[in-house]
Amino acid sequence: MRKRKPETILEELEKFVRSLGITLRYERGDFEGGYCVLREQKMIIINKLANTQKRISLLSQSIMEMGIDESLINEDIKSIIEDELAKLKIGEK
Repeated sequence: MRKRKPETILEELEKFVRSLGITLRYERGDFEGGYCVLREQKMIIINKLANTQKRISLLSQSIMEMGIDESLINEDIKSIIEDELAKLKIGEK
């Protein structure tokens, strides 16, 4: 995968999530964020104060939690998600 700016990666993930009809919201509060369903509407809510890298990580985790059909995920997005999940596994050790 080519090296891209974190802001570009975040924009790609946001565009992908929205293309699936999933609501993406940035809100303030005492939470990090993640995937949820509210009144049958799928959404991802992320803390507005989270930095770009944390937003990328939360979006990647949320996409995986949602169980989206892999045929809908292009190779760039798959690569981003795999990289983020690998970082999380390293951090758990």
